[in-house]
Amino acid sequence: MAISIDRISKSYGEHKDVHALREISLSVHTGELFGLIGPDGAGKTTLFRILTTLVLPDRGSATVEGKDVRDDFRDIRTMVGYMPGRFSLYQDLSVEENLRFFATIFHTTIEENYELIKDIYVQIEPFKKRRAGDLSGGMKQKLALCCALIHRPKVLFLDEPTTGVDVVSRKEFWAMLQQLKKQGMTIFVSTPYMDEATLCDRIALIQKGSIMSVDTPENLLNKYQGDLWGIRTEHMYKALQDLNNFPSVTECYTFGAMHHAQVSGLQMPAELHNYLDRKYHKNIRVEKIKPTIEDCFMQLMQADEREPVPNE
Repeated sequence: MAISIDRISKSYGEHKDVHALREISLSVHTGELFGLIGPDGAGKTTLFRILTTLVLPDRGSATVEGKDVRDDFRDIRTMVGYMPGRFSLYQDLSVEENLRFFATIFHTTIEENYELIKDIYVQIEPFKKRRAGDLSGGMKQKLALCCALIHRPKVLFLDEPTTGVDVVSRKEFWAMLQQLKKQGMTIFVSTPYMDEATLCDRIALIQKGSIMSVDTPENLLNKYQGDLWGIRTEHMYKALQDLNNFPSVTECYTFGAMHHAQVSGLQMPAELHNYLDRKYHKNIRVEKIKPTIEDCFMQLMQADEREPVPNE
């Protein structure tokens, strides 16, 4: 097992009243591409900082490659690569200088591990003399990944690596991760983008410091309960209010250009159509759709909100 987490909790604040993590337990297999999926403030960065030995947990235990995050922090730091959410390389150093600096820290060289970063580095090599602070977002991302890989880590931690990056760069980045996975590297990546969940072997959905589900993306989608309907009208804001007042709709929210309505006990889409027609909506379109990971997240969050929060 590459990563094992057992009931990790972490709180902040003078009175420890800000609960970043609540009894987190999960495991990541060796060679797995594992995704931690959740919105900003869900606890993703706190968990990553604990696993990379930058923060101590209040309670619970965790190991990385069999090493304890409390007792074996020096060993862990030599065997993991960490790419934090914010660009943290030296902005005044060039691309090449940053990479050589991090190689030196880990007592290696660019040349020794060049084959590992080659496919990524060739994309930024034409700019190797340019200062890191002058790179585009996508190029900064590639440089940070090279620096995290230069010592050939056993486990790679990537904290929201595609946040603020254009769609093309996001696609390229995930293609790089798939290549690294083929080389046997364990990758633990966090992201607020639900669509990226389907690119992982397994995912954990996290909200308010608690894990709501751990499964493969396919299994999670298959567990979706009830029917999901996509709805459009000329007056979308009013439609959202009206749909949330319809008895068969358990939850309705905006998703792109349409509303997604979680429905139970509805026999025919005509019932929804006729209801909206009675509410004076025009150009009504109602269609049954397949749920996405985000729909599953919304359903799990709704169920979680109905359950009482345990005493701390």
